[in-house]
Amino acid sequence: MLSLNLPSFEAKIKTQNEKKYIYDILRKRFIALTPEENVRQHFVHFLLSHKNYPAALMANEVAISLNGTKKRCDTVLYKRDLTPRLVIEYKAPTVEITQAVFDQIARYNIVLRVEYLIVSNGINHYCCKIDYANQKYVFLKDIPSYTEL
Repeated sequence: MLSLNLPSFEAKIKTQNEKKYIYDILRKRFIALTPEENVRQHFVHFLLSHKNYPAALMANEVAISLNGTKKRCDTVLYKRDLTPRLVIEYKAPTVEITQAVFDQIARYNIVLRVEYLIVSNGINHYCCKIDYANQKYVFLKDIPSYTEL
């Protein structure tokens, strides 16, 4: 796997039938270790360990209904009242972050109406804060810590 621009962590990896799996701390089970899943697990551990996000308010693979179709948000952070606050879209390190990726997460946000959107391929990370009152958004220089949200 490609080297990521994220802190390393003690990943629990197992091999079963010649296929590798990584333990998902949020879903509390082993998941097939794909390049995108590797990014997700590194990014989630980064948020938990370095940005102090509470695991109890985070979920992976959150199902939503958009225009009659079922979609899955990669990671969602919730507020204490369990309304969505932030959504993250991951791509494999070999996938370039393009306008199409932002369009994808923006479509999810039609349903979720979160304050923050994050896109990462494990190498490049982008975070923007949505200002609904003024109908604009601003890209942040860094991923905010939980207390900065």
